[in-house]
Amino acid sequence: MNGPWVEKYRPQKLEDIVGQDQIVKRLEKYVDEESMPNLMFTGPAGVGKTTTALALVKLILGEYWRQNFLELNASDARGIETVRKDIKNFCRLKPVGAPFRIVFLDEVDNMTKDAQHALRREMEMYTKTATFILSCNYSSKIIDPIQSRCAIFRFTPVKGKDIIKRLEFVASKEGYDYDLDALESIVYFAEGDMRKAINTLQSASLEGEKITVDSVYEVVSKARPEDINKMVTMALTGDFMGSRTLLRENMVLHGTSGEDMVTQIYQDISKRVMEEKMEGEIYMDLMEYLAETDFRIREGANPRIQLEALLTKFL
Repeated sequence: MNGPWVEKYRPQKLEDIVGQDQIVKRLEKYVDEESMPNLMFTGPAGVGKTTTALALVKLILGEYWRQNFLELNASDARGIETVRKDIKNFCRLKPVGAPFRIVFLDEVDNMTKDAQHALRREMEMYTKTATFILSCNYSSKIIDPIQSRCAIFRFTPVKGKDIIKRLEFVASKEGYDYDLDALESIVYFAEGDMRKAINTLQSASLEGEKITVDSVYEVVSKARPEDINKMVTMALTGDFMGSRTLLRENMVLHGTSGEDMVTQIYQDISKRVMEEKMEGEIYMDLMEYLAETDFRIREGANPRIQLEALLTKFL
């Protein structure tokens, strides 16, 4: 398999980035102008923030990009000493064969507040020699002085049609046949996360020469959408014991986690509202119950008990 497919097929150029067309167009202007402000890429995991940053760096710094580029994962190097030593030592050097140097800090929302304040000072001090690209899942965790010094780009979950197109490309390159239903199942579970989708595709390919719906479900350990739909319908129509049986089957036999079950139930009732198969007032009540169940499970409560209690609220 020659290693992880997610790395093997990582886009190397800005124009190859999937699902973030508006962001790519704006970044290409920086390349044309050969100048770039500090940037902040924010959005959920697996939507192309790191890939976009690396592609931009290679394009704007050219053949000397390695000499002028520093990449740090802020969740590993999250303290003030990293800012004071590694970043300061890198920024104080003049760029080599490039207009400026670039520091890329991934998962910067995991940095301590003290480290963020130190980073702000470095961003102010080295404006003539270096620029920063910050990547985070939650921009709300970044202090305002840093946000005000960055052009903020908000990445969105990748659309299903774009994920399927990429999965088809990867599968064909690897020589695997596939069912379209299998790729649609991967899209359902990936929830806009391209990295998760490609990793699931690679895992499903181990099950045989053809990627099928069954091979996908063998690796995701989640309930089938039709089972969730049936379970919710039973609960809504008064068949608590039937819905409870389906819940237990999926959690015990298929190993679906409590958090995943909550997410799948949320997807199902949201789809019902969009298709006008559920009244808005009922949806609002169910969302309140669902949010409470999700919180309790994440705080350590027994998932099966909490989910069965949730089903009683659907009656």
